[in-house]
Amino acid sequence: MATLLHRLGQLAFRRRWHVTLLWVALLAAVGFGAANAPAAPDDSSSMPGIESQRAFDLMEQRFPGATADGANARVVFVAPDGEKVTAAGNRAAIEKMVDQASDGSQVAAAVDPFRAKAVSEDASTAYATVTFKVKADDLTDASKKHLENAIDAARDSGLTVEVGGTALATQPSAGGSAEAIGIAIAALVLLMTFGSLAAAGLPLLTAVLGVGISMAAIMALASAFGLSGTTGTLASMLGLACGIDYALFVVSRYREERARDRTPQEAAALATGTAGSAVVFAGLTVVIALAGLSVVGIPMLTTMGLAAAGAVVVGVLIALTLVPALLGFWPNAVLSRSARREGRIEKGGETNGGTHWARFVLRRPLPVLLLGVVGLGALALPVTDLQLGMPGDEAKSTSTTERRAYDDLAEGFGPGFNGPLSIVVDARAAADPKAAVQVIAKRIGATDGVVSVSAPRFNEAGDTAVFSAVPANAPTSERTKDLVHTIRDARPATESAGDGATFEVTGTTALNIDVAQKTQDALIPYLAVVVGLAILLLMLVFRSVLVPVKAAVGFLLSVLAALGSVVLVFQQGHGAALLGVETTGPIMSLMPIFLVGIVFGLAMDYEVFLVSRMREAYVHGDQPGQAIVTGFRYSARVVVAAALIMMAVFSGFIGAGESMIKMIGFGLAIAVLFDAFVVRMAFVPAVLALLGKAAWWMPRWLDRLLPNIDVEGEALSRRPAVGSAPASVPDPESRPVH
Repeated sequence: MATLLHRLGQLAFRRRWHVTLLWVALLAAVGFGAANAPAAPDDSSSMPGIESQRAFDLMEQRFPGATADGANARVVFVAPDGEKVTAAGNRAAIEKMVDQASDGSQVAAAVDPFRAKAVSEDASTAYATVTFKVKADDLTDASKKHLENAIDAARDSGLTVEVGGTALATQPSAGGSAEAIGIAIAALVLLMTFGSLAAAGLPLLTAVLGVGISMAAIMALASAFGLSGTTGTLASMLGLACGIDYALFVVSRYREERARDRTPQEAAALATGTAGSAVVFAGLTVVIALAGLSVVGIPMLTTMGLAAAGAVVVGVLIALTLVPALLGFWPNAVLSRSARREGRIEKGGETNGGTHWARFVLRRPLPVLLLGVVGLGALALPVTDLQLGMPGDEAKSTSTTERRAYDDLAEGFGPGFNGPLSIVVDARAAADPKAAVQVIAKRIGATDGVVSVSAPRFNEAGDTAVFSAVPANAPTSERTKDLVHTIRDARPATESAGDGATFEVTGTTALNIDVAQKTQDALIPYLAVVVGLAILLLMLVFRSVLVPVKAAVGFLLSVLAALGSVVLVFQQGHGAALLGVETTGPIMSLMPIFLVGIVFGLAMDYEVFLVSRMREAYVHGDQPGQAIVTGFRYSARVVVAAALIMMAVFSGFIGAGESMIKMIGFGLAIAVLFDAFVVRMAFVPAVLALLGKAAWWMPRWLDRLLPNIDVEGEALSRRPAVGSAPASVPDPESRPVH
């Protein structure tokens, strides 16, 4: 592996014009494809294998067109204190608003609350539903303005009017400046790490180029492969973070080789052969973690994982080819300012911050290990209280009209009104379908925790019906979850009373419960697949049994501590105000799988970069303790810089207006903090110090069975040092700096 990559780096350095133009041409090609590709399809909400999805599919089959996803607006009216919406003046203002809204060119219907009996018992609140012929994205500004004018007129009458639904939904800031903030902080970190604008700019340039190629490719292939508009979100986040890190490690090793009096060409080749090998296997662990998301069985998550894996592969290829090519154009520019000014390259001392820290851990491995494990374990404790769900309007800021509409409906009609259960009854097998449906509706309505059920609505054939059951508690309440399970558990008795008719429970609330259960059930198989493959891969890299196992244990500590911190803030509310989180509630259903997949890949990045340098020193003759010190001397500063860059990229999303994006950004940033600074910098050296030579033990039969891929560059150490560029390729820039 190292020899092959050495040749690749040497070739890229020598043929730098060809390599650079090839990547630019690729960017132009995929950019052209993206510009001319059909529009990406809408996000698919399909969740195969759960009852809610089966019920929804049955509705689409038996009620053609009834589930059309046209835009809608639920306009909520609240009378002034001491008044009722049924008062003559208030009623006239509401009816006028409905009449005015119904005149819109794209409006399908506007339902009068007084005719639809959409008035609360105390008559303080009412709501009107406005549906449109087109999707929310296809609504014209004129249609939106028309509805807004009608609402403003109702407000002028003295009523409090708020709007929920999709038609006028507030578009939260998705951290649109997140990437810019992350890049700015990354540039500062790189500048402080390298002391060179060129060395700081090169990883940023190559990472941005890689993200550009990946995102353009996703857009170009969106229609052909059914990739939605949100597929690239994860790809851009990880493509940027990993792209910067991979280039960072190659550039850092290049500077190190230059300090050993290597020519620029040989330094670039050696950097690609050694650090490049670590990049390849670090990238493979990320790809395994992302591609493994397909195990969960959720199409949206599968496409996001595969697209992000593709972006990481692009980042690896750029680090192995474009980075050494660009080093060929400016071989001395990436060196420190003092090296360029004084015309010589500093060798660097035998001691630095990483060395001091490693020696400290070697003197006190057990206390350091116990402190790290106990600290992370304490932060992981809130995971035992984890509640999964999907935040809705209740999680939005109170400054949004959707949140205020949600609160007004909950106060006027009860907390469960915002999350009704939809019951789909298939009565084809019943002798009297209508009577069977009525029996099922009556039995479900009598269930403890159900406030009311609506009148059943039949399809044209009269063999299928749909009705709503309003829970007594909020959609995200554990009692509502228990209610759904109670209704389903009583299914045999209910269906028996219904003369052979069958029913299934769906609706947004039931769907969220089912998705949470599906992801929870998939977590253990996903961990087994991803961790198992990664341990096997790390055995190839480190030629050890205990080092990969130690890496997996450290990852579990960091990811559980991160998930516990997410629960602590977003569910229990500790410190939530500092992040701008106004409402706490269940953790997003996909968050555990999402966090495990991404953080595992990134954790293995740090593991490979840090421990591969220790392994390299051990293979080249260092004692186990000295190998730890050597690994930290050369890698600690770069790993810290890489972690700070990752945290900067992820932290930028904490400033998003949407709670879900805040949660993802916080979870990933805190996970990187724990993994890089507690697990890799404390747990790893402490465990290796306690294990000694046993850390690098592998049974002989297994050593013979596994192929030797030479990540440490042992074969390269036996090569004669190349002191100058080949004579056949005159290169005045390839002379060493003396």
